[in-house]
Amino acid sequence: MPATSEAIELAVAAAAAADDKKALDPLILEVADVLAVVDLFLIVSASNERQLAAIVDAIEERLAGMGRRVLRREGTPESGWVLLDLGDLVCHVMTVAERAHYELERLWGDVATRDVLTGAPAPPLGRRAAVPAGAEVAAADGPDTGA
Repeated sequence: MPATSEAIELAVAAAAAADDKKALDPLILEVADVLAVVDLFLIVSASNERQLAAIVDAIEERLAGMGRRVLRREGTPESGWVLLDLGDLVCHVMTVAERAHYELERLWGDVATRDVLTGAPAPPLGRRAAVPAGAEVAAADGPDTGA
């Protein structure tokens, strides 16, 4: 079953709020066909903890203006990952390093995506999803393997 039009509208609004705070690499994943409890994931990256907090606040404020409140909030900006559960939409706001580490795009690579500006359907990323921009910074901080 595809995502509801209300969930799509919320995801696009949340992506726009994140964009207002210069979020990186927004992505909407349609997980409705594989998860019974949520329709969409919005994943965005932040350069640092302060920006992450600003993005989370902007998303909460924008969606509250649409009459939607966060049902559950997990994580902190200091942890590098904040999850906002709105029922049919779950927003993952992550630092670039955390996003590169957990690779949610690869984990959910088989699901359809949605355009972050319009909500229109888009093709799946595939299991070998591209590394989000900025992730090379996190990788460069790791040990040199000589490869």
